[in-house]
Amino acid sequence: MATNMAPHNLTEVVDGVVHLIENPEAEIKDLMKFVKGPDFPTAGIICGREGIKEAYMTGRGKVVLRARSSIERQKNGKDFIIISEIPYQVNKSNLVTAIADLVQNKSVDGITDIRDESDKDGIRVVIELRRDVEAQIVLNYLYKHTQLETTFGIINLALVNNSPRVLNLKQLMAYFIDHRRIVVRKRTQFDLDKALRRAHILEGLRIALKNIEDIIQTIRKAPSAPEAKVALMKKFGLTEIQAQAILEMQLQKLTGLERDKIESEYNELLKAIDDYRAILADPKKVDAIIKKELADIREKFGDERRTEIAGKAEEIEMEDLIAEEDMAITITNTGYVKRTPVQAYRKQKRGGRGVTGMTTKEEDFVERLFVASSKDYLLIFSNKGIVRWLKVYEIPVASRQAKGKAIVNLLSFSNDEAISAIVAVKEFNDEQSLIMATAKGTVKKTKLSAYSNPRKGGIIGITLDKDDYLIGVALSDGKQNVILATKQGKSLRFPEDQLRDLGRSAMGVRGISLGKDDVVVGMIVFPPDVDKTGNTLLTCSSLGYAKRSVFEDYRIQSRGGKGIINLKCTSKNGHVVGVLVVHDDDEMMTVTKQGTIIRCKPKDVRQTGRSAVGVRLVALDSGDIVASIANVVAHDDEEGAEAEE
Repeated sequence: MATNMAPHNLTEVVDGVVHLIENPEAEIKDLMKFVKGPDFPTAGIICGREGIKEAYMTGRGKVVLRARSSIERQKNGKDFIIISEIPYQVNKSNLVTAIADLVQNKSVDGITDIRDESDKDGIRVVIELRRDVEAQIVLNYLYKHTQLETTFGIINLALVNNSPRVLNLKQLMAYFIDHRRIVVRKRTQFDLDKALRRAHILEGLRIALKNIEDIIQTIRKAPSAPEAKVALMKKFGLTEIQAQAILEMQLQKLTGLERDKIESEYNELLKAIDDYRAILADPKKVDAIIKKELADIREKFGDERRTEIAGKAEEIEMEDLIAEEDMAITITNTGYVKRTPVQAYRKQKRGGRGVTGMTTKEEDFVERLFVASSKDYLLIFSNKGIVRWLKVYEIPVASRQAKGKAIVNLLSFSNDEAISAIVAVKEFNDEQSLIMATAKGTVKKTKLSAYSNPRKGGIIGITLDKDDYLIGVALSDGKQNVILATKQGKSLRFPEDQLRDLGRSAMGVRGISLGKDDVVVGMIVFPPDVDKTGNTLLTCSSLGYAKRSVFEDYRIQSRGGKGIINLKCTSKNGHVVGVLVVHDDDEMMTVTKQGTIIRCKPKDVRQTGRSAVGVRLVALDSGDIVASIANVVAHDDEEGAEAEE
């Protein structure tokens, strides 16, 4: 058996005990209005009240303790995590060592320095982070893997009448009150007995002083002290104790002043005896003494609560600390990834030169741009059909000009793998499916729930032929149409119901029959009545041209056919690089291989027939071509003014 009682705040406990004395029928929930929870001398934060409630109701419970931390942004853009309070019974030196070990073992990324700046004024442990690291994510990891977060197991085991019992909050207080009542009564009885003994002696002294001449004569006539004592007892009706006190009385007691002192002391004792007897006869007086003594202790030693009681640990997960906002995620062909708030890219008119979206090496270029909410899951499909997932906020934030971070530090890829599709998902369910397309024209549909449990190394998203690769993945509710667009300007539209659900590792079925050297470069999944919404199909070519067409221009065909013309490909506009569903109120980003990004509205692109060449979307430098395009939701009313290199 073990007892593990948590320390509490003196002021709260006294208030609770006093309330129980005044209200013996009070329930535990009433007492918890006074006793909020454990109060640890090292302060910290208790996460959640459930463990406290359980401990107070049953005598057993667990409370989660967290260190008090804050994040300080430095002038150089770095973040510092400051630890100012640590959990109860945690050794600070061991804690700092444990964090350092995690950094050395590369279990946590982004910590560049750890300093213990504690002094006589309190604890201060500084954890310095790299600029590209989310401080909340690092802090959350440290909570999970170090003693920055601990659990205190409460066991209110005590001996009651020599038997071990686990006590709830009211029982603890009630037994304490009973104990105090016993103490007060025994103390009062002791004081009463002492006063009675002294009063008895004083009564004898008073008799002696009144008959001092006879007392002296009696003592002088006695041949010995024992005989003098007997004579006094017999002649004056004294007890043995009183007679002995008279024999031991000093001559100075015969002075007037000393006689007054004896009389005064006797009268005070009589009053005290009456008070003691009144206390012992009235339980309310005993309780009043207990309350007064507790109030005196509270006044002398009580202080403010140190340990804060906050929400549950799961209520302060790192996601709650991260603002939900649209992020532009860019990935280069050599595997560098970053996320940037879309507001960092100012809007420009069609034909502008664009702003620099990423600093790249000569052999590196921006290959993919994706826009998603910071709290979405990213299902990341590789060209080999392997899928891995990642939270958007786990991708480092970087400026427009920054290169980003190697994606191999976030996900595990083989040497010959490249990212071919990214899908943002809020939750996994059976109501939605993933539709996939490969370069060789194969398509497949699988329930979204089949991808909810990925492993670190990824899971199979689709099985591919040896010379095939995945080019696109999209979410669907089962009622959509699909358009496949090819590099040479062909397209094929068919309803989704021509696809049956297949297993996660299935190969799929034929979506479009391709011509020689042609490959599928884009897949669009859209509702059948898309034209009623004002949406159009935008096609972008490699030399910076784009055109918009209504969806009704693309008649529904049977899956597996050769398709119809989508864009007339010439030496002027190049080959098709991508297709988008756009609306006049939307915005889109166009990314070139040399790293330039331009943001504009699709309505600036003239709507033309299905087989048109298109109009210039972006002016390219010599040798540069368009790499990809993506939709963006508008966030402000700013019309981009002057173009910017």
